[in-house]
Amino acid sequence: MKPGVSAVIPSIPPRKTYLERALASVRLQSRPVDAVCVAIDVDHDGSAITRNKALKAVQTEYCAFLDDDDCWKTWHIRKLMGAAKASKADVVYPWFDVISPNGFDPFPGVFGRPFDPSDLERRNYIPTTVLARTSALLDVGGFEPYGDQKESACDDWGLWRKLLRAGAIFHHLPLKTWDWHWHGKHTSGLGTKW
Repeated sequence: MKPGVSAVIPSIPPRKTYLERALASVRLQSRPVDAVCVAIDVDHDGSAITRNKALKAVQTEYCAFLDDDDCWKTWHIRKLMGAAKASKADVVYPWFDVISPNGFDPFPGVFGRPFDPSDLERRNYIPTTVLARTSALLDVGGFEPYGDQKESACDDWGLWRKLLRAGAIFHHLPLKTWDWHWHGKHTSGLGTKW
């Protein structure tokens, strides 16, 4: 792997406008990414398989995930890369501002709390928008589809638990570095019809 970081973005055809907004936030980074890997799900495979397709194209030491309907703040990559180097972590997860009419917080009480491996075994509280060491992700097989993907929308949770069991180091960066757009049109990782 080459030094640097790649943006990894899964998308589906109907969300072209969202994808353009996400890519604009990637272009505005104060620490530019070294590559952008986008995979478009044209076969209704779901987010895990689509993310894995984009992940396989990464050739940099780190990858930074972004869902097509979300946006990074301009300092996102700079802050996460700094935290990864300082902490020697394999996974750095920052926090987010929820952009929604009702201000919904899907993980109340988690922001600013140090990483808790036992809590991660019980429930997923780490959104997919993380910076991760590419080799660590590939070594454990990437994102984990849940069968027919109707049982759970947390395909990222399967990856976090595989990484944890493989000895990966997780680090919480208590900064809100991205915007989670909560708009009611999420596919929630499901390989469903658009």
